[in-house]
Amino acid sequence: MDIQNNRFTYNLADLIPADINLSGESYGQQYDIISKVAYLIGVPKKIFENENEPPKVDIYNRLELEKKARIIRNLCSLRTQLERGFLKICQGIQREGRSIIGMPEYISSNTLQQLSEDGIDIYKNLKEPTQFLININQNIKNRINNCRDLFPDWLEWKYLSDIFIMPDGLSETGTKKAAEFYYTNFMHYPYQQYINWPAEDEGNILYCDGKFVPLLYSWNNDEFVDMSLVSDVSDRTKGNIYKFIEDSSKCIFIVDCENSDPYRLCAAVKNLDAERLSKIEKIILFDDVHAASAWEMLSSHVKIPVEYILIERLKDNKSLADVKVAARTAKEFYSNDVDSFVLVSSDSDYWGLIEELPNANFLIMVEHEKCSYALKEALIQHGIFYCYIDDFYSGDGEGIKMEALQRELSRAVKASLDLNLYHLMDEVLERTRIRMTRSDIESFINRKIKNNLKLEISDDGNIEIEYRVKK
Repeated sequence: MDIQNNRFTYNLADLIPADINLSGESYGQQYDIISKVAYLIGVPKKIFENENEPPKVDIYNRLELEKKARIIRNLCSLRTQLERGFLKICQGIQREGRSIIGMPEYISSNTLQQLSEDGIDIYKNLKEPTQFLININQNIKNRINNCRDLFPDWLEWKYLSDIFIMPDGLSETGTKKAAEFYYTNFMHYPYQQYINWPAEDEGNILYCDGKFVPLLYSWNNDEFVDMSLVSDVSDRTKGNIYKFIEDSSKCIFIVDCENSDPYRLCAAVKNLDAERLSKIEKIILFDDVHAASAWEMLSSHVKIPVEYILIERLKDNKSLADVKVAARTAKEFYSNDVDSFVLVSSDSDYWGLIEELPNANFLIMVEHEKCSYALKEALIQHGIFYCYIDDFYSGDGEGIKMEALQRELSRAVKASLDLNLYHLMDEVLERTRIRMTRSDIESFINRKIKNNLKLEISDDGNIEIEYRVKK
């Protein structure tokens, strides 16, 4: 069954986003985190080079240039090699008098060489495999935090770093227990590389970020809920967006900032193909004083021209955004020959606008929690495609989030700590009955105050400014 929407034709199934799983399709997958984990735990390079395997070779090549990542990878590789060949290594030492580094069939000399070149002497003339393993565990434990910045801030680092730490791995008892668990559950380990985890039958836990991260949290009795950080909309949804833009003569984004999320929209736009979006003439933001403050920063995070309109309110409890959006959309259609609009809003009031412009083409971007069933039903019945901006991969929206946080925090701190040293000095001089000229005050501030003021932040978040008096 086809539904005709002006000159665009959609199959009815296409009008329902695949990402809500009504059609059985899955979300688009992300592989950034699992590729980095696979690299660090020592998954062989050939796995990355196999296009049918999840880990991505471009991430492998990028991490090969990072000394801190190379060190952890080589340490983890050595540990797995030692675990796999432990019995034969022991026999080689006891029966044949061989050394650990003299058994390249079990312990890679290339791995040892790379560690040595990176300044890590892991062998240290150790003749007993258990002490060699303990030495490896100690080095991993001491160095794994160096890789923290390879992963996004939202990922619980303790959960991830723990998979690299062998439980009680600095004792002979602990290493023996870990080895027994590894041998028993060998086939469950990702690519048979040693990690610290429950070793349950979960298939390939490094299949994609959307599988690995929720499992990681569940191993720590926690729940990971924001799947947009580890998955993306389906290729079908992106394809419908690209088709809408390509089939248009002139296309713009219309954004009701009061009923949309700037971080989600930023992530959605950044996660679409830039070349496909080059036909978009501009994004028009209709901002309201009660909307999120980050909208004014969107232009610095996307490659599409942005027109920012801040709408003042005549009455504090009444927004004029919907009227402004409707009027401007009509103007763009009738005066500027714009035939296609990507309307970003979950407000059902805009259905009236869509009905009054029957010759215009609309694609609607909504949010799950804000969009009513009635609006979605109307869009489907009239052959208008819609998608959820909160289903797009949102990892690319972290930049604008951090900028918004830092800007607003700067404003808030400045407002809360609205202090002027010259005014304070006037009060101090008045109370002490001391006379000082302006130059004396400036000199006193530079010599005695500027370097002696310290900001103290308590565990419960209280801020104090301490002035340390030097005698």
